Amino acid sequence: MKTRTWLFIFAAILCVCACAILWPRRTPSLIAGIYVDGNCVDRVDLSRVTEEERRVIETEDGSNTIVIQPGRICVESADCPDQICVMEGWLPECGLPLVCLPHNLLIQLEEAAP
Repeated sequence: MKTRTWLFIFAAILCVCACAILWPRRTPSLIAGIYVDGNCVDRVDLSRVTEEERRVIETEDGSNTIVIQPGRICVESADCPDQICVMEGWLPECGLPLVCLPHNLLIQLEEAAP
C-alpha cells in the first residue's frame, strides 16, 4: 500500500481513539431500596449523597442503623442476636442484597432508569 493510505488509516484510528477517550461516560445511578416486611420504606439515590448519613430503621422486632455514604450503603449496627447484616459490610454494586432476617429488613441496589 502507498504511504498516503497508511497515513489515512493511522489518522482514522487516532481519531476513533481520541473520541473514545474524550467522550463523556455516564455512570448509572444506583438506588438503594430499603424494605421492611416486603414494603419499601425508603429509597436513596447513592449518586446524589454528598456526605455520610445515618438512618435508624425501626421494626416491630428491633432496629438497624444504616450508614449511607457517597456511592455505598451498609448496616452499621443492629440489635439482633446474630449480627450477620453488620458483618456483611458495604453492599456491593452488583450481587446479593443486604438482609437482616430477624428484623425482616432488606436493602437492594437497583440501577435508576435513564
